[in-house]
Amino acid sequence: MEVICLEDTAFYALIEQVVERIKEKHAIKEDRWISPEEAMQKLRISSKTTLQKLRDEGKVRFSHPQPKIILYDVESIYEYLEKHVNETF
Repeated sequence: MEVICLEDTAFYALIEQVVERIKEKHAIKEDRWISPEEAMQKLRISSKTTLQKLRDEGKVRFSHPQPKIILYDVESIYEYLEKHVNETF
């Protein structure tokens, strides 16, 4: 039996690639509207206050379909991230 060791970053990158291939193979599309937890994960933030600030300042789109339910537009999150890209020299 052979054991393969990976650093955690390489392991998670591999998992992400596998998930993407499965999505492509089965034509699984990402939801347009995501939960606050998913939005925080995509933005790599851990503070609900920061997420609310982004929402309040109009930097990310959201929907409030019912009381206590707030959903975030995943495309606006990607646009926000792209606006803040620092290009290499």
